Amino acid sequence: MWRRDLPRRGVPRTPELDGEPGEDVQEPQCDFASWTLASSLTLRLIRGLECSLLNTSFEGKNLTLQTHSIQTLAFKLGCDFTGLALSSATLERVPQASVPHAMQFPAELTQNACRTRPRELRLICIYFFTDYFFQSINSSLLNNYVLGAQLSHGHVNNLSEPINISFWHNRSLEGYTATCVFWKEGASKDHWGVWSPEGCRTEQPSPSQVLCRCNHLSYFAVLMQLSPAPIPAELLVPLTYISLVGCSISVVASLLTILLHFQARKQGDSTTHIHMNLHASVLLLNVAFLLSPVLARAGAACTALAAILHFALLSCLTWMAIEGFNLYLLLVRVYNIYIRRYMLKLCAVGWGVPALLVLLLLIDQNSVYGPHTIPLFDSRGNGTGFQNNSICWVRSPWVHNILVMGYGGLTSLFNLVVLAWALRAVRRLRAQEKVPGTRACRDSVTVLGLTMLLGTTWALAFFSFGVFLLPQLFLFTIFNSLYGFFLFLWFCSQRCRSEAEVEAEMEAFSSSQTMP
Repeated sequence: MWRRDLPRRGVPRTPELDGEPGEDVQEPQCDFASWTLASSLTLRLIRGLECSLLNTSFEGKNLTLQTHSIQTLAFKLGCDFTGLALSSATLERVPQASVPHAMQFPAELTQNACRTRPRELRLICIYFFTDYFFQSINSSLLNNYVLGAQLSHGHVNNLSEPINISFWHNRSLEGYTATCVFWKEGASKDHWGVWSPEGCRTEQPSPSQVLCRCNHLSYFAVLMQLSPAPIPAELLVPLTYISLVGCSISVVASLLTILLHFQARKQGDSTTHIHMNLHASVLLLNVAFLLSPVLARAGAACTALAAILHFALLSCLTWMAIEGFNLYLLLVRVYNIYIRRYMLKLCAVGWGVPALLVLLLLIDQNSVYGPHTIPLFDSRGNGTGFQNNSICWVRSPWVHNILVMGYGGLTSLFNLVVLAWALRAVRRLRAQEKVPGTRACRDSVTVLGLTMLLGTTWALAFFSFGVFLLPQLFLFTIFNSLYGFFLFLWFCSQRCRSEAEVEAEMEAFSSSQTMP
């Protein structure tokens, strides 16, 4: 049950730590020496403001102070705290604060602090109507609002009942992803913090409101990022089932393929080894993808999993390109041309290049990976409901554009060219041999297998716009979640063909031996 305390402007007094006996004097709630030693000027200013509010004495229960771009509130709380709801509609308006906002604090807020039996608790709220103090790379905040709160006597986190922060707006969010974030101090080399979505859940009850549900106190805002059109929420369940079933089948198929390869105990040629490395990368990709939604709220574990998922995707794309390169050598350079340490060089490219790229990103910007929000639009009912789904993935737009879409685009383009070359070569050879219709059917199956082997279905990712969005979602999900299974079918067909050729050679040899 929420209790609404209307703020009353108190009369501030300078804190006097040496009061008369029996006088209720507010104890200092922060160390003034600590913030004066802070390396960032912005951090020193904000810490100084927080300390002043936490240690200022005032009459009554509430104190409100404001400037043209900052509004501060201080509340005296007791251990009988039952909740607090604040709304800009009940506060004195700041000229820059033309769009309403609200914060709701649960009764659980003071439970941990009350265990130490403090003489008095102090809750401060600081509203910034500018993002000047919270500069971050490639970030745009909704309304440029930053709403912060802090409780005296320790940090508040891991609340079972979340703190609700509402941001209203009068702009269209079409083409943007709205993500609730908090300011994470010390997570950036260039600034005194970065925006992070950890511990916050984003909801959009209406087109004009973003609701943040966070389990800790900090400075909060809504991060706006350019995004593709939101996915209809009613498609989430079928797409999720397709992904789970397809990726699970691919995991089993990839494992079975690798086990069958080792069970055969054959040395194998370079082509077979390339196939096995591709299977290994697909196996890692599917396992990481299946774990991604589960660990979306796991903090550092989510960051690590997002980096592994990105590495697995880059490795998978690289081995697809290596498949295309090897096929080009087989078709164009027909004769066996020896390349020294061929597989070692290919493994250095297939595994080493993706690992190097991911490590460089982790060293340069550790905030590149983490929870990634997928916007969902609920088109049922009145069509005004929004919600978000999170996975562990790349959070930086430029990294996604260059090292996901760009990398995948180059791979798909290269393999499409190789596939066209292969089709042309097969057609020319069959035209010379004048093969019957049954052989032409086998060639069609071969071409289909090459299409899946080279991963050309990943090119569907570039059709996620307009009328192509919904068909692309299902086709991309079906084909690429079952990619490991299709590779398994190709492996089985090639193995059967190899065994049939061996049997034919043995029969020919036997017949030649029996001839007089």
